[in-house]
Amino acid sequence: MGDLEIRPAVADDIPAIVAMLADDPLGAQRESPDDLTPYLAALERLSGDPNQHVVVAVRAGRVVGTLQLTIVPGLARMGATRSIIEAVRVHADERGSGLGTRFIEWAVDRSRSEGCQLVQLTSDASRTDAHRFYERLGFTPSHVGFKLQL
Repeated sequence: MGDLEIRPAVADDIPAIVAMLADDPLGAQRESPDDLTPYLAALERLSGDPNQHVVVAVRAGRVVGTLQLTIVPGLARMGATRSIIEAVRVHADERGSGLGTRFIEWAVDRSRSEGCQLVQLTSDASRTDAHRFYERLGFTPSHVGFKLQL
């Protein structure tokens, strides 16, 4: 794992990021690598917000993973700051290599350095392998999530 670099995503990373987002049954339904314009606009928006961290994992010059870490200041829990891990993807060639664990450890460490008291994430109910992975890393399935499509 020593040859792995985790760094902020840049515009040139967007094709690889979108390809990973689209490389599963759920992502294939909602992502479109045919038009990168909305992804580039989103990365520009996110990059200008100090509470947003879109990062990539790079090995041997190739983007092999991505995630987004959002820092959320709050009033609840006595004014606690929390973080939210989203859009975690590991390239199919890298699954089982320990990259996912390294990525989540990076996000937890970064959350601590940002003063967070809680790290949370959601995972689609159909992703049972991901649920086992997160539980193995110490996350507990403590809530039921809801979405409203707009």
